[in-house]
Amino acid sequence: MARFTTLYSGSSGNCAVVEESGRCLLVDMGKSCRLTQNALKELGLTPQSLDGILITHEHSDHIGGLAIFLKHHPIPLYGSAATLQYLAEHRLIPEHTRLVDIDGRTEAVGGFQVQSFETSHDSVACRGYRITTPSGKVVSIATDLGFVSDEVLANLLLSDVVALEANYDEQMLLLGPYPRMLKQRIASRRGHLSNDESAQTLVRLMINGCKKFMLCHISQENNTPELALESVRVALLRAGLVPGEGCMVQAARRHEVSPVIEF
Repeated sequence: MARFTTLYSGSSGNCAVVEESGRCLLVDMGKSCRLTQNALKELGLTPQSLDGILITHEHSDHIGGLAIFLKHHPIPLYGSAATLQYLAEHRLIPEHTRLVDIDGRTEAVGGFQVQSFETSHDSVACRGYRITTPSGKVVSIATDLGFVSDEVLANLLLSDVVALEANYDEQMLLLGPYPRMLKQRIASRRGHLSNDESAQTLVRLMINGCKKFMLCHISQENNTPELALESVRVALLRAGLVPGEGCMVQAARRHEVSPVIEF
Protein backbone atom coordinates (compact mmCIF):
# COMPACT_ATOMS: atom_id res chain seq x y z
CA MET A 1 0.00 0.00 0.00
CA ALA A 2 1.36 3.44 -1.00
CA ARG A 3 0.58 6.66 0.85
CA PHE A 4 0.40 10.30 -0.22
CA THR A 5 -0.16 13.47 1.76
CA THR A 6 1.07 17.02 2.24
CA LEU A 7 3.12 17.99 5.29
CA TYR A 8 1.91 21.58 4.78
CA SER A 9 0.46 23.40 1.79
CA GLY A 10 -0.17 27.04 0.83
CA SER A 11 1.54 30.34 0.15
CA SER A 12 3.42 30.07 3.46
CA GLY A 13 5.07 26.79 2.49
CA ASN A 14 4.60 23.57 0.54
CA CYS A 15 5.80 20.01 1.01
CA ALA A 16 4.30 16.68 -0.12
CA VAL A 17 5.38 13.10 0.55
CA VAL A 18 4.93 9.86 -1.38
CA GLU A 19 5.72 6.72 0.63
CA GLU A 20 5.67 2.99 0.11
CA SER A 21 7.20 0.22 2.24
CA GLY A 22 8.98 2.71 4.48
CA ARG A 23 10.79 4.56 1.65
CA CYS A 24 9.66 7.98 0.46
CA LEU A 25 10.16 11.04 -1.70
CA LEU A 26 9.49 14.64 -0.77
CA VAL A 27 8.24 17.21 -3.24
CA ASP A 28 9.45 20.69 -2.17
CA MET A 29 10.31 21.93 1.31
CA GLY A 30 9.02 25.44 1.94
CA LYS A 31 9.13 25.49 5.75
CA SER A 32 11.82 24.89 8.32
CA CYS A 33 13.93 21.78 8.73
CA ARG A 34 12.56 21.22 12.23
CA LEU A 35 8.91 21.54 11.19
CA THR A 36 9.46 19.20 8.24
CA GLN A 37 11.21 16.61 10.40
CA ASN A 38 8.40 16.75 12.96
CA ALA A 39 5.81 16.27 10.23
CA LEU A 40 7.70 13.26 8.87
CA LYS A 41 7.89 11.83 12.39
CA GLU A 42 4.11 12.17 12.70
CA LEU A 43 3.84 9.85 9.69
CA GLY A 44 6.34 7.38 11.14
CA LEU A 45 9.08 8.52 8.74
CA THR A 46 12.56 10.00 9.21
CA PRO A 47 15.02 11.84 6.94
CA GLN A 48 16.77 8.48 6.58
CA SER A 49 13.59 7.18 4.90
CA LEU A 50 14.07 9.60 2.01
CA ASP A 51 15.39 8.50 -1.38
CA GLY A 52 15.32 12.05 -2.76
CA ILE A 53 13.73 15.50 -2.79
CA LEU A 54 11.99 16.78 -5.93
CA ILE A 55 11.84 20.56 -6.41
CA THR A 56 9.12 22.16 -8.51
CA HIS A 57 10.68 25.64 -8.70
CA GLU A 58 12.79 28.17 -6.79
CA HIS A 59 10.18 30.32 -5.02
CA SER A 60 10.73 30.56 -1.27
CA ASP A 61 7.49 28.80 -0.30
CA HIS A 62 8.89 25.70 -2.02
CA ILE A 63 12.58 25.76 -1.03
CA GLY A 64 12.71 27.78 2.21
CA GLY A 65 13.72 24.83 4.41
CA LEU A 66 16.13 23.13 2.02
CA ALA A 67 19.46 24.67 3.02
CA ILE A 68 19.37 23.64 6.67
CA PHE A 69 17.75 20.27 5.96
CA LEU A 70 20.36 19.33 3.33
CA LYS A 71 23.16 20.51 5.59
CA HIS A 72 22.12 17.90 8.14
CA HIS A 73 20.81 15.28 5.69
CA PRO A 74 22.76 15.13 2.37
CA ILE A 75 19.98 13.76 0.19
CA PRO A 76 20.00 14.01 -3.65
CA LEU A 77 18.02 16.93 -5.06
CA TYR A 78 16.07 16.53 -8.30
CA GLY A 79 14.58 19.19 -10.58
CA SER A 80 14.94 21.04 -13.85
CA ALA A 81 18.45 22.12 -14.84
CA ALA A 82 17.46 25.80 -14.67
CA THR A 83 16.03 25.46 -11.15
CA LEU A 84 19.01 23.51 -9.82
CA GLN A 85 21.43 25.99 -11.35
CA TYR A 86 19.53 28.89 -9.76
CA LEU A 87 19.62 27.25 -6.32
CA ALA A 88 23.36 26.59 -6.59
CA GLU A 89 24.30 30.02 -7.97
CA HIS A 90 22.30 31.84 -5.27
CA ARG A 91 23.73 29.60 -2.53
CA LEU A 92 20.29 28.42 -1.48
CA ILE A 93 21.57 24.87 -0.95
CA PRO A 94 24.82 23.45 0.49
CA GLU A 95 27.75 23.56 -1.93
CA HIS A 96 28.22 19.80 -2.28
CA THR A 97 24.56 18.82 -2.69
CA ARG A 98 24.10 16.12 -5.33
CA LEU A 99 21.99 17.74 -8.07
CA VAL A 100 20.17 15.63 -10.66
CA ASP A 101 18.59 17.22 -13.75
CA ILE A 102 15.40 15.26 -14.34
CA ASP A 103 14.08 17.05 -17.44
CA GLY A 104 13.06 15.06 -20.48
CA ARG A 105 13.33 11.54 -19.12
CA THR A 106 12.07 9.13 -16.49
CA GLU A 107 14.52 8.95 -13.58
CA ALA A 108 14.91 6.12 -11.08
CA VAL A 109 14.93 7.63 -7.58
CA GLY A 110 15.42 4.79 -5.15
CA GLY A 111 12.63 2.38 -5.97
CA PHE A 112 10.46 5.12 -7.49
CA GLN A 113 10.24 6.16 -11.14
CA VAL A 114 9.83 9.91 -11.64
CA GLN A 115 8.77 11.78 -14.77
CA SER A 116 8.80 15.58 -14.75
CA PHE A 117 6.55 17.78 -16.87
CA GLU A 118 6.43 21.52 -17.50
CA THR A 119 3.95 23.79 -15.74
CA SER A 120 3.34 27.44 -16.58
CA HIS A 121 4.49 29.72 -13.75
CA ASP A 122 6.54 32.91 -13.38
CA SER A 123 9.75 31.25 -12.24
CA VAL A 124 13.01 30.35 -13.96
CA ALA A 125 11.40 26.96 -14.61
CA CYS A 126 8.52 25.06 -13.03
CA ARG A 127 7.80 21.34 -13.06
CA GLY A 128 5.14 18.91 -11.97
CA TYR A 129 5.90 15.28 -11.23
CA ARG A 130 4.38 11.93 -12.14
CA ILE A 131 5.70 9.40 -9.63
CA THR A 132 5.36 5.63 -9.96
CA THR A 133 5.89 3.70 -6.73
CA PRO A 134 7.79 0.39 -6.55
CA SER A 135 4.48 -1.53 -6.73
CA GLY A 136 3.35 0.40 -9.83
CA LYS A 137 0.95 2.89 -8.25
CA VAL A 138 0.96 6.43 -9.68
CA VAL A 139 0.62 9.83 -8.01
CA SER A 140 0.84 13.04 -10.05
CA ILE A 141 1.47 16.48 -8.58
CA ALA A 142 0.83 19.81 -10.33
CA THR A 143 0.94 23.00 -8.29
CA ASP A 144 1.88 26.57 -9.26
CA LEU A 145 0.47 26.73 -12.77
CA GLY A 146 -1.54 29.37 -14.57
CA PHE A 147 -3.40 26.91 -16.78
CA VAL A 148 -3.68 23.19 -17.46
CA SER A 149 -1.80 22.51 -20.68
CA ASP A 150 -2.14 19.38 -22.79
CA GLU A 151 1.19 18.20 -21.34
CA VAL A 152 -0.04 18.67 -17.78
CA LEU A 153 -3.33 16.91 -18.47
CA ALA A 154 -1.59 13.97 -20.14
CA ASN A 155 0.60 13.47 -17.08
CA LEU A 156 -2.34 13.62 -14.68
CA LEU A 157 -4.49 11.14 -16.60
CA LEU A 158 -4.77 7.58 -15.27
CA SER A 159 -3.07 8.46 -11.98
CA ASP A 160 -4.17 6.71 -8.81
CA VAL A 161 -3.88 10.02 -6.94
CA VAL A 162 -3.81 13.57 -8.33
CA ALA A 163 -2.61 16.56 -6.29
CA LEU A 164 -3.72 19.70 -8.13
CA GLU A 165 -3.57 23.37 -7.26
CA ALA A 166 -6.78 25.22 -6.35
CA ASN A 167 -5.19 28.51 -5.40
CA TYR A 168 -7.83 31.23 -5.54
CA ASP A 169 -11.52 32.00 -5.71
CA GLU A 170 -12.10 34.49 -8.51
CA GLN A 171 -14.44 36.75 -6.51
CA MET A 172 -12.22 36.79 -3.43
CA LEU A 173 -9.22 37.71 -5.56
CA LEU A 174 -11.14 40.42 -7.43
CA LEU A 175 -12.52 42.04 -4.26
CA GLY A 176 -9.52 41.39 -2.01
CA PRO A 177 -6.77 43.72 -0.75
CA TYR A 178 -4.02 42.78 -3.20
CA PRO A 179 -2.75 45.51 -5.58
CA ARG A 180 -4.02 45.31 -9.15
CA MET A 181 -0.73 44.12 -10.65
CA LEU A 182 -0.47 41.24 -8.17
CA LYS A 183 -4.06 40.22 -8.90
CA GLN A 184 -3.27 40.22 -12.62
CA ARG A 185 -0.16 38.14 -12.03
CA ILE A 186 -2.04 35.52 -9.98
CA ALA A 187 -4.85 35.23 -12.56
CA SER A 188 -2.48 35.13 -15.56
CA ARG A 189 -1.40 32.06 -17.52
CA ARG A 190 1.91 32.18 -15.63
CA GLY A 191 0.27 32.56 -12.23
CA HIS A 192 -1.99 30.20 -10.34
CA LEU A 193 -5.01 27.98 -10.95
CA SER A 194 -8.45 29.13 -9.80
CA ASN A 195 -11.00 26.93 -8.04
CA ASP A 196 -13.14 26.74 -11.17
CA GLU A 197 -10.22 25.79 -13.41
CA SER A 198 -9.11 23.14 -10.95
CA ALA A 199 -12.65 21.77 -10.62
CA GLN A 200 -13.11 21.53 -14.39
CA THR A 201 -9.85 19.61 -14.64
CA LEU A 202 -10.92 17.21 -11.90
CA VAL A 203 -14.14 16.48 -13.80
CA ARG A 204 -12.16 15.57 -16.93
CA LEU A 205 -9.88 13.32 -14.88
CA MET A 206 -12.78 11.63 -13.08
CA ILE A 207 -14.52 10.89 -16.37
CA ASN A 208 -11.30 9.18 -17.44
CA GLY A 209 -11.02 7.04 -14.32
CA CYS A 210 -9.11 9.04 -11.69
CA LYS A 211 -10.68 8.58 -8.25
CA LYS A 212 -8.56 10.24 -5.53
CA PHE A 213 -7.65 13.93 -5.39
CA MET A 214 -6.06 16.49 -3.10
CA LEU A 215 -6.57 20.23 -3.71
CA CYS A 216 -3.30 22.00 -2.87
CA HIS A 217 -1.71 25.45 -2.51
CA ILE A 218 -4.99 27.02 -1.34
CA SER A 219 -4.48 30.75 -0.78
CA GLN A 220 -5.10 32.06 2.74
CA GLU A 221 -6.02 35.52 1.44
CA ASN A 222 -7.99 34.64 -1.70
CA ASN A 223 -9.62 31.29 -0.99
CA THR A 224 -10.88 28.83 1.61
CA PRO A 225 -10.89 25.01 1.60
CA GLU A 226 -14.69 25.13 1.70
CA LEU A 227 -14.90 27.27 -1.44
CA ALA A 228 -12.45 25.04 -3.29
CA LEU A 229 -14.41 21.89 -2.42
CA GLU A 230 -17.71 23.55 -3.29
CA SER A 231 -16.37 24.44 -6.74
CA VAL A 232 -15.61 20.76 -7.30
CA ARG A 233 -19.08 19.74 -6.08
CA VAL A 234 -20.80 22.18 -8.45
CA ALA A 235 -18.62 21.15 -11.40
CA LEU A 236 -19.42 17.48 -10.78
CA LEU A 237 -23.15 18.12 -10.63
CA ARG A 238 -23.03 20.13 -13.86
CA ALA A 239 -21.26 17.19 -15.51
CA GLY A 240 -23.94 14.78 -14.31
CA LEU A 241 -21.66 13.16 -11.72
CA VAL A 242 -22.59 12.47 -8.11
CA PRO A 243 -20.15 14.08 -5.63
CA GLY A 244 -18.53 11.50 -3.40
CA GLU A 245 -19.76 8.52 -5.39
CA GLY A 246 -16.74 6.37 -6.18
CA CYS A 247 -14.27 9.21 -5.71
CA MET A 248 -12.56 11.19 -2.94
CA VAL A 249 -11.59 14.87 -2.97
CA GLN A 250 -9.95 16.56 0.00
CA ALA A 251 -8.36 19.94 0.63
CA ALA A 252 -4.76 20.09 1.85
CA ARG A 253 -4.15 21.69 5.23
CA ARG A 254 -2.05 24.83 5.45
CA HIS A 255 0.02 24.36 8.60
CA GLU A 256 -0.22 20.64 9.39
CA VAL A 257 -0.13 17.18 7.92
CA SER A 258 -3.22 16.44 5.81
CA PRO A 259 -5.16 13.18 6.12
CA VAL A 260 -3.23 10.44 4.34
CA ILE A 261 -4.51 9.09 1.02
CA GLU A 262 -3.77 5.38 0.62
CA PHE A 263 -3.61 3.97 -2.89
